[in-house]
Amino acid sequence: MELKAVLRARLREAVEQFWKTRDQQAQKQGKSKGTKDIGSRAAVTGGAQMKGFVHLLRTLLCEAGLPEAIVFTEKKIELPGWYRPEKQWDLIVVTGNHLIAGIEFKSQIGSFGNNFNNRSEEAIGSATDLWAAYREGAFQRSARPWLGYLMLLEEAPGSMSSVQTKEPHFEVFPEFKDASYAKRYEILLRKLVRERLYDAACLLLSEQNRGIQGYYREPVPDLTFMNFCASLLGHVSAIARLCR
Repeated sequence: MELKAVLRARLREAVEQFWKTRDQQAQKQGKSKGTKDIGSRAAVTGGAQMKGFVHLLRTLLCEAGLPEAIVFTEKKIELPGWYRPEKQWDLIVVTGNHLIAGIEFKSQIGSFGNNFNNRSEEAIGSATDLWAAYREGAFQRSARPWLGYLMLLEEAPGSMSSVQTKEPHFEVFPEFKDASYAKRYEILLRKLVRERLYDAACLLLSEQNRGIQGYYREPVPDLTFMNFCASLLGHVSAIARLCR
């Protein structure tokens, strides 16, 4: 099986695990409280939905030659910031006091209007804080690390329909006019990469009813999982050779 097919199969497994974990968390919370939370809050409070994606990237890094001991995903994942003492990243690669890479894995299911701005502010703030800390010498021996951002967005009428912008005083930039939340995420991630806040980003859409069978799609060619992995593995390839 060719590499692309293998990666797609593994990605489908991560998507499937995401939806199954989400359903399990919702059921458990409903039982403990005697009633299920309204909307998607029950699934959000568990916080483990993206572990399949974290495990997938960790596996790919180790298969590329990195020792397991330098790829951190659950413990020792704090990195110093400039505007705050530290922040937990979902996956970091650290070897010999060198920060090699850091990745954030995020999702949004429902509540699109309420949460898009929160996700945007988190993505911008996390990278801005880390690069300020890097500039000020927090990672003294490190060359410029690689940063990545992966977003899984529910494909639903609420995320795919046009959204009206509010312009009481000034016009928004034209690319945002009538853009759906899916389109807004596309714009956000592309700008994060172009502004070099992140080295690569990935946008996945997954519809709830089919997601539990591993369904996903990639709406734009420059934000695919393959491109994301190619950028990451290209960055760490030299590090892997040194670690052998």
